[in-house]
Amino acid sequence: MADRITLDINSAGEFELWLNPGGRDLLVKKLLALSEINERFHLMPSEVPSDVEVSTRRYRPNDRLLEYGKVLFRLDEWDAQHFPHVLE
Repeated sequence: MADRITLDINSAGEFELWLNPGGRDLLVKKLLALSEINERFHLMPSEVPSDVEVSTRRYRPNDRLLEYGKVLFRLDEWDAQHFPHVLE
């Protein structure tokens, strides 16, 4: 079975992240690889070359799919300099 990661906003407005075992393993691998040098990865559908492919199939008809995203690793020192309000 292919890796599957589905991101959506459900009908109640809540964010959901759906993963099969391969998708979970890929996402955990990418998260663990984040560092000061490798500080982001992109999530996109298969039509666009990216770090992590996301599914474009909804689980429920009312779900609003999120097909494009970015995961950013942020050190407190970086945020203190560039976005200090997030540390308050």
